[in-house]
Amino acid sequence: MSSDGSGSKGRAIVFSAPSGAGKTTLIHRVMEQLEDLQFSVSATTRPRRKGEEDGVDYDFITHEQFEAGLEAGDFIEHENVHGQFYGTRYERVQPLLDAGVDVVFDLDVLGALRLKEFFPDSFLLYIDVLSTNVLRERLLARGREDAAEIERRLERYVLERSKAEMFDKIVVNDDLERATQDVVEAIREFRSSRK
Repeated sequence: MSSDGSGSKGRAIVFSAPSGAGKTTLIHRVMEQLEDLQFSVSATTRPRRKGEEDGVDYDFITHEQFEAGLEAGDFIEHENVHGQFYGTRYERVQPLLDAGVDVVFDLDVLGALRLKEFFPDSFLLYIDVLSTNVLRERLLARGREDAAEIERRLERYVLERSKAEMFDKIVVNDDLERATQDVVEAIREFRSSRK
């Protein structure tokens, strides 16, 4: 049953952003304020980072397992990002949507657009930064990537930003508090439009 009592299906709320835009932080903050959302756990082949939990942050699987899932048609969408695979599995999402739960997705831009093909009533949010210089500073500050990796991510930003106009809402995260409220309000408006 959905939170508005209508018994309708849940809908997808998709966050996309360049690396370093603060998307993960925003998702956590928004989900604290809108507690009846469920997070979609994607599968990935990338190594687990410190503090991440298998089955909570991601389903961490091998390249072989991912490829077997692709062959079996288990994925709604998938992408190769910086040499690692990420994908959304039907089994993780469909039961929640069928139960009327709105599901939050953390996807790259191409994955978000592909998901919208499957679920046309999805709400796509693009989290942006003021400039590539801001993005470079944030990537350097978090200290997870070397210089070559940062340059790859900045190059990808140009591709991703070129698709942002296809999203339902663009929020610039130059002030975390304001960006959080902008996203919360946008999601509330989207959810109140449910027919």
